[in-house]
Amino acid sequence: MSSATYEFLTNDNIAGYVRGNPTLSARIDADRLVSVDEIGDGNLNLVFILKDADGRGLVLKQALPYVRMTGEGWPMTPERAAREAGSLSAHHALVPELVVELIDFDPERYILALEDLSDHQVWRGALNSGVYADGAAEVVGRYVAAVAFGTSVLGMDRGEQAAALAEAVNPDLCTITEDLVFTEPVVDAGRNVVLPANEVDAADLAADPVFARAMGDAKWKFMTQAEALIHGDLHTGSVMVRSEDGQAADSVKVFDSEFAFYGPVAFDLGAAFANYAFAAARATALGNAEKAAWALNLADITWNAFAEDFAARAASPVDPRVWGEEFVALRLETWRRESILFASAKMARRIVGAAKVADIETLDEELRAPAARSVLLAARALAGEWVQGGSATFADIVAPRILRQS
Repeated sequence: MSSATYEFLTNDNIAGYVRGNPTLSARIDADRLVSVDEIGDGNLNLVFILKDADGRGLVLKQALPYVRMTGEGWPMTPERAAREAGSLSAHHALVPELVVELIDFDPERYILALEDLSDHQVWRGALNSGVYADGAAEVVGRYVAAVAFGTSVLGMDRGEQAAALAEAVNPDLCTITEDLVFTEPVVDAGRNVVLPANEVDAADLAADPVFARAMGDAKWKFMTQAEALIHGDLHTGSVMVRSEDGQAADSVKVFDSEFAFYGPVAFDLGAAFANYAFAAARATALGNAEKAAWALNLADITWNAFAEDFAARAASPVDPRVWGEEFVALRLETWRRESILFASAKMARRIVGAAKVADIETLDEELRAPAARSVLLAARALAGEWVQGGSATFADIVAPRILRQS
């Protein structure tokens, strides 16, 4: 539906839009707005934060019919907004305290109205600015566990799950992942870009037969394992945190699930792990070894929270006849290994691909090149662990590469 035509939100028409929607006008006074800020810094959408004179806030997110990063030359169906609305509703119903609230969805203009979290920070930005937000990694694990059980055949009636799977089909955004995450780090389609100092590193990655074999496995699993309604793009940029003391998080909310579809549970875990590696690489580059080690430990925290929460939920499956403790233990070990595979893909993609991460990109160039190199070396090591069938943990594999940069 790349040829879709509909009115885009602007600073000039947004008050009228709110005024004409009873659900939204009950949340915020469109006649007394004191600020309207467009904050969309992603690749696909317009995002506005509105505030009224009474301090009430509202977020409006509108899907564009093209990739914002490149313009109309890369069409993209705005129907993805419906997938985001559906996934947010499903995930919020499972763990309302951990997921941003969807207030309303306009299917004709592809607009999601969301609760205002302007008293929170995006976790990536918080980490880069020195806010740790301890507890967020545990929340990520609990969130993935709730989704893994609650949207799968373990936690849903088979008919309801089949209907949910059909409703969540998201081919356009899945194709982005399949191409940019799994294929293009190996076979450049013209979108890859690295610093001159990292050109050899990118070439070595693309020429590594072990990495290529692992990406083949990862892409296959991503395209065929319809296990649960996963987030699809879970990283430190899709988690909001609030921390009054700069250390512990007193509120953590997952958002931005427009890539959601029925896919492999381990993909969300691997995406989170990869972003912990970026945070560690940044800390190492800046000479903060203590924070780097802390960041890598987040993977264990997320995994342990996930495994504990999932096992507790899976103790009472919809059909307990064959899904017992042994089945759960095997599932968890499979997901642990697959999370390493998917982390490898996500780490490589963010270094060589067009869509990068601020953790690395905001470093001075002389620090950025060795940090990027360390991430690529770690990604290749993770791929090797997968292919060899090893049992090492994510941190054990990544730490020797990330914590020593040259």
